Amino acid sequence: MLLDKRRDIVGDVNEMEDEALKKSRLDASGDLSSMPIHMADIGTDNYEQEFALGLMDGERKLLKEIDDALQRIDQGTYGVCEATAKPIAKARLKAQPWAKYCVEYARMLEQGLVTEQEQSILEPQEGTDIKSEEKQNES
Repeated sequence: MLLDKRRDIVGDVNEMEDEALKKSRLDASGDLSSMPIHMADIGTDNYEQEFALGLMDGERKLLKEIDDALQRIDQGTYGVCEATAKPIAKARLKAQPWAKYCVEYARMLEQGLVTEQEQSILEPQEGTDIKSEEKQNES
């Protein structure tokens, strides 16, 4: 399922890139006329290009999340919340197979009760404890 979604997104991004980054208005519109281009048309073209680039950015972020999920599968940590270490509900994984947080933690993120940066600060790294980190900070 993840690989299929990844394949679809890569195809979509490539298609959007081709459309958004056309070299000229003539290429983009297929307009063969040699009439001068109106400023409003240029503005519209710029808006459409910015919009397409924004969509591509969103698709690339989703692609990264899918790649991260595939990496978690390889590591054997897929389906485990990265913040709480609790299992992620099957229904959530079915709806969003790239989910890295359980529903409860995702809600906390959405409500601004915790940030993704806080997660790495609040939880000690694997193989370390808070006391050893405090000693390192004192040196």
